Formats: sequence, structure tokens, C-alpha cells
Amino acid sequence: MVPHRPVSDLESIFEAQGPLRANPAQALATLKALGVDRVRMYLPWDQLAPDPTSAAAPDFDAFDPAAYPAANWGIYDEIVRDAAAIGIGLDVTVGAPPPLWAAGPGGPRRAKPAAQWKPSSVDFGAFVHALGVRYSGHYIPPGATTALPRIDFWSIWNEPNYGPYLAPQAIENSNVEVSPRLYRSLLDAAWRALLETGHTPRTDTILIGETAPRGVFRPGDFNGMLPLRFIRALYCVGESFRPLRGAAATLRGCPSTAGAASRFVAQNPGLFDASGWADHPYPDQQAPDQPEGIPGYADFPSLGDLEATLDRAAAAYRQHPHMPIYSTEFGYRTDPPNATYGVPLATAARYLNQAEYLSWLNPRIRSYDQYLLIDPPVGGDSLFVTGLEFADGRPKPDVYDAFRMPLYLPVTHGSRGSSLLVWGCVRPAPEARRRTGRAQRVAIQFAPRRSGRFRTVRTIDLSDPHGYFDADVAFPGSGTVRLEWAGSGTPVYSRLQPITLR
Repeated sequence: MVPHRPVSDLESIFEAQGPLRANPAQALATLKALGVDRVRMYLPWDQLAPDPTSAAAPDFDAFDPAAYPAANWGIYDEIVRDAAAIGIGLDVTVGAPPPLWAAGPGGPRRAKPAAQWKPSSVDFGAFVHALGVRYSGHYIPPGATTALPRIDFWSIWNEPNYGPYLAPQAIENSNVEVSPRLYRSLLDAAWRALLETGHTPRTDTILIGETAPRGVFRPGDFNGMLPLRFIRALYCVGESFRPLRGAAATLRGCPSTAGAASRFVAQNPGLFDASGWADHPYPDQQAPDQPEGIPGYADFPSLGDLEATLDRAAAAYRQHPHMPIYSTEFGYRTDPPNATYGVPLATAARYLNQAEYLSWLNPRIRSYDQYLLIDPPVGGDSLFVTGLEFADGRPKPDVYDAFRMPLYLPVTHGSRGSSLLVWGCVRPAPEARRRTGRAQRVAIQFAPRRSGRFRTVRTIDLSDPHGYFDADVAFPGSGTVRLEWAGSGTPVYSRLQPITLR
């Protein structure tokens, strides 16, 4: 038997911004029926700020949520209320794009000004303060009679190692990292604002990072920086993980002397006290256990490198937090609809289940993420056809089932009469148990190659809070394995997994 979590704390996070904003109640109900634990709500600064396209800062009290345009809060308040009513968690990511008036000086002259150019950490801190007050659980908006629900799960910025969200990434012919210094300042301001409004690591989950999984060696202003390089510069350490000194430190906004470095932990609590590091570990269409072989990545096959980088950076300051890792964007592009960059539907389903199994095995990883419910429209400019459904709303064969009821066998070949490990999850089962008060069970079924008729070979009681299970099962020969769950009334099934026993 493979070692595993006796009781899993691996929760599911789902991002479906389009449906969530179009019809919050309906989207949340759909995700609740799928068994999702938490929904990611992206809260862009410029969507709430007054006069976001003006270069001149408006005259308003940015610390006061009532000073922001009331209509701008509408959709977010609705999502927060609907999520609380249905009993589903939120992961609120706060960040780019900033309003133009918060951009720093010296941005490149372009047809469209770069609002993400050196954004003001002072202004960002004021904005996060307003958010912390509004979603403290005590704030009653003007004209309302009841307080808004509390938000207790936050993430600071989005992909700060990616130029479209934070710029410049690097200067001096890309030899000097700049975005880590900018992010460090934004994080410090947001951290203080959350603490000032009663959101602390003891009461809330506060994530940092949200790193893009890849980058290039010369990111310049607006390209992507390799995430592990970004982390080293963020923590002010070099490639050997020794704290930077002298000019190398000064250029990156880091303490330049040993005495100043000793105060780095106290001056940057968010880097060391955060609840976890958020990452977007999209693989580039390869299996989740097949590294691309490029150093500095933080995609799924390289999560061990991400963990080691965070640990060594902390150890440089005699800190050993072993920060948990949260996957907050993940998925596989599929063919169809994208024949150029997608993988076949059955392959994508198998890769998704393998990635979740490997996440479940690793106690350092605290979430499994699905990015998108519905693909963007065919012919659009988005390559992210990672949804569970096609653009027209049809469930993707295999892929939809792979999320609702994952199935993975680490070994699919063996000798006749031997047992195989069957791992899976019935994601909707815990909610069905809470709703009905009835115990939930899943049937492991087998169909021989010749007959193709499925029969139950073992029934598993589901007690895990997230619906996970694993079991050694003896199969009679070669054939196909699937899961069946009837807890919602009509039986539903997992994807099919062939096995070969000789």
C-alpha cells in the first residue's frame, strides 16, 4: 500500500470567473453540486477603484469602502453573499490590473499606458484596507440592513513574475530583477492592511506568490521571469541561497549589510508568516510526472524544486516554515477544440486524475485546482481551453467525469490474481452526506475484455471529508475499471481505466 494522508486536507479550488460574474447563484450551485470546496474570486483593483483610466489620482478616502463607487461593489458583494448562503468557500485573489493613477513614473511610451508599471504600494495598501473592512463580517454597506459575510481566505496579487501583471520584470539587459522588489513592497502593504482590519494568519488563510509556472531567461519589461529566480530575488538570496550583499542587494531593494539582513524577517512578515505559497503549475501538455528539463520552472513536475527553493530561501534567515503549497490554477488544454496545443480528451482526463493523485500523496500540497468550467468561445484569442465543458456548454467526454469522480491506478499491469491499488474520489459525496444524513459508498466495478459487462467487485465506505479513498483490489483478469456512485439518485460514473493482468 502506498503511504497516504489518513484524513485528507487536500481541498478543491475551482475558477470559473465568467459564469461566476454572469450569474453567481447559478454558477455556485453548479460547482456545489460538483463537490467543489472553494471558488476562486478574482478581485481586480481597477474594477473597484474610482476613475481607473485617469492618470490623475481622484480625491477620495481609499481606506474607506464607502468612498468607492457603490455600483462597483455590486457583483462582488453578490458573490460573497451567495457563497455564504450555499456554504461554499471563497479564495479571494486581490491584485492587478491597478488603476492607471496608481502606476509609477518612467513607464514606456506606448499606445496603451502600462497601469501595471511600478504600482504604488501605498495606494494598494489603502485598497486592501478597504477590502478588509468591507469583508470583516461586521460591515453594513450604506442602505443595507445586514452585514456582509466575512472573507477569510486571501491571496495577494496574481502572477507577479509575469509582465502583464507587474512590470518591469527586469532591467540591465534582464540581469537585475525588479518585479520581486515591487511585489515585496505590495505584499508588505497588503499584509499590514489585512492585519489592521482583523485578518491574520491565525484567523484567515493568506496566500502569497500566485506564480506563473514558466518564464524566460531575459524577461525584460513585460515578459515572464522564471519563477524560482523570482523567488530567490524576492527573498534577497543569490543562486547559492546566501543573502545578497553590497551592490547586488541594493539593486534589488534588499538589505546590503549583514546587520540589515538580520532584520529582514521582521521587516517582511508576509514572506515568512504566510499561510502558503500559491502556484499555477500548468504542465505544458506533458504528463504531470514528466519534467520539461528547464531549470527554474514551477510547473507540476517541478513542484519539488519549488518546495526546495522556498525552504532554502527561508533557511538563509534561519527560518524553517516549510510553507504549504496551494495550486490555484491548473488544467489541461484539450483536443478538441484545440488541435494545435491540446491533448486528446481521454489523455487529459488521465493526466488530471494522475495530478490529483500525486497532490494527494504529497502532504505539502494543500489544494487541487480546476481552471475553467466552460471553454472560451471557439475562435477567441484565449488558448485556455481547459474547461470541463465545451464553449457551447456540452460536458467534455472523460474530462468532466474525471473532475467529478477522479480515478487513478498507479499500476495498471500485473500478474493474474495480484492486487492493484485503486485510488479515487467522489467529490460530491461529502455534501450528499451532509444534506441527506446518509452514509455514502462508491462501487469499484470491473468489466472483462470479452463481455464488457460491468459488475461490482468491491464497495468502499466514504468517510474522508473530501471524498477520497484508496484500496487494494484483486481483479480477475484484464479488462476495464470504473467507479459508480448513486448517492445523488441517478448513478454517475468515473472515466474508464483499462488494466492488463496476465
